[in-house]
Amino acid sequence: MGTPAHDAVRRAGLQSVLSLARALARRPIVVIAAIGLAAGLALRSDTVFLITLVAGGVPLVAQTLRGMLRGQFAADIVAMLAIITSLVLGQYFAGVIIVLMQSGGEALEAYAMQQASRSLEALMARAPKVAHRVSGTDVDDVPVDRVVVGDNLLVRPGDLVPVDCEVTEGSSSVDQSALTGEPLPMRAVAGTHLLSGSVNLEGVLRVRALRPSAQSQYQQIVVLVERARREKPPIQRIADRFAVWFTPVTLLMCGVAYLVTDSPASVLAVLVVATPCPLILATPVAVIAGISRAADLGVIVKHGRAIEQLGRARVVVFDKTGTLTLGQPSVAHVEGLDSVPAGDVLRLAAGVEQLSSHHLAHAVADAGRARFGSLPGASEFRESPGRGVSGRVEGHAVQVGSIPYLRDAGIAIAESPGDGTVAHVAIDGRLVGTIEFADRLRHQVPALMQRLAVLGVNDTVMLTGDREAPAEAIAAQAGIRTVRANLLPADKVVAVRDLARRHGNVLMVGDGINDAPALAAATVGVAMGAHGTAISAAPADVVLLVDDIARVGDAMAISRRMRRIALQSIGVGLGVSFALMVVASLGYITPAAGAVMQEALDAAVILNALRVR
Repeated sequence: MGTPAHDAVRRAGLQSVLSLARALARRPIVVIAAIGLAAGLALRSDTVFLITLVAGGVPLVAQTLRGMLRGQFAADIVAMLAIITSLVLGQYFAGVIIVLMQSGGEALEAYAMQQASRSLEALMARAPKVAHRVSGTDVDDVPVDRVVVGDNLLVRPGDLVPVDCEVTEGSSSVDQSALTGEPLPMRAVAGTHLLSGSVNLEGVLRVRALRPSAQSQYQQIVVLVERARREKPPIQRIADRFAVWFTPVTLLMCGVAYLVTDSPASVLAVLVVATPCPLILATPVAVIAGISRAADLGVIVKHGRAIEQLGRARVVVFDKTGTLTLGQPSVAHVEGLDSVPAGDVLRLAAGVEQLSSHHLAHAVADAGRARFGSLPGASEFRESPGRGVSGRVEGHAVQVGSIPYLRDAGIAIAESPGDGTVAHVAIDGRLVGTIEFADRLRHQVPALMQRLAVLGVNDTVMLTGDREAPAEAIAAQAGIRTVRANLLPADKVVAVRDLARRHGNVLMVGDGINDAPALAAATVGVAMGAHGTAISAAPADVVLLVDDIARVGDAMAISRRMRRIALQSIGVGLGVSFALMVVASLGYITPAAGAVMQEALDAAVILNALRVR
């Protein structure tokens, strides 16, 4: 019997093998080449090699030619020329080796770079689909696309707000954090405007539609994500950058070989030893190893281009709520009034709040337990949803809630500009204190900022939909240099693109629905998948499955190591290939011997690339 950890490792290994098998099944040429090579060697049959070369080589040649017609001049051109030349000269064994190397490299790349391309589907799956339309005394469920401006709608507790609307009746707390970045739910009363995709937490609301579904905030975010992904510039692969100059050098050496030896076989030998297997194999193998290493740390990299570019970021952009902060309100300050100690205010308030299901009540109760261990019991508990609670604690009548709630109970209280994030506490009919709430910075953030500087990041930026004051406060704690607050999702996209124009590679880290368009627009988007929403994770290139933002630094370090080892493999491999080209151009290497030498070089390149793991 294995331990759960061992079972998890075995399951992960099995999933990796199955993924690789699916990648191979989608590219049958590599299977044909492997079987044909083995059969040809066993039977010592040129006919088997010829059949294999035609069956596997012709599709690869056609594929490369189609790419050339589209202007794609990559590392496959030399391999294509080697396949054609080996077929013309009757050197079928050498040709099969080239087919196996090229198709195998493509299969590895397909396995390493498979995209999780469900961003738009995930967004639409979460989008509001049904609205409760009120007609007189009847309430009918209708698709959101049938809602028109002016329709009266009912939004029940737990419902998504179907379209942008205005509250006409009722009161409740509404969570808009995934859309706006504001960590604390807003108080919705008559006249309050709500965004589609927000979550109604408690009371029943009657609202009037202000915009149809297609023009509401949530649908606009879907459009922004789709547009950002479509307009995101392609990232050139490491291998293709080397292929730009290596291919002309190879063709020049073919010309030298023919002039020196006057033998087409020498030209083929040059093509065989020059087939850029270090380009075809080194990067995909290093990418697979890097993605696997990142997965061990709970970092899911969706495709190879992301692991290549992560470590090259010179600017890292962060959302605030749920990314740099925990995204959950906590007690920031307790103040006692009228000579009542702050500790007494917190203890008695926590005693009654422990019976409430409200998120702010949980924060008060947690703060009380953290300070006092256990909390006093409460009796005669009553709750006005979204407004406040009351009860008896240690013989005292305790009330905790908003200003209107305490006023309705006959308690004199003045207006407070911070009422949205402050609970007021009354004991035995008089106001005795306030409890202020705030979001907390993740404890790993300051160390992460220092590590990013070591990794070559020149600037760190916060882009948030939250207000400027709390954003500046969190940025100061985190050590972030640039802050932009009060941003809509479209504003974040513009800011990310502007940073990309000025600095090149931009890495964006976020967690909310409002971050999804910016994650899609960034060179590499990183989503806080453990704490954030599936909607933000879908368009991202990298997802953190553990609720630890420090893994961003780990992922960047893995990327830098992966690139260093891949470039090392490519550099040494191409250097050896060039040396073999020189020898082959003098007629000292046959095509078959060159194929065997190239296979040995492949093995060395693969073993070196696996060091990333």
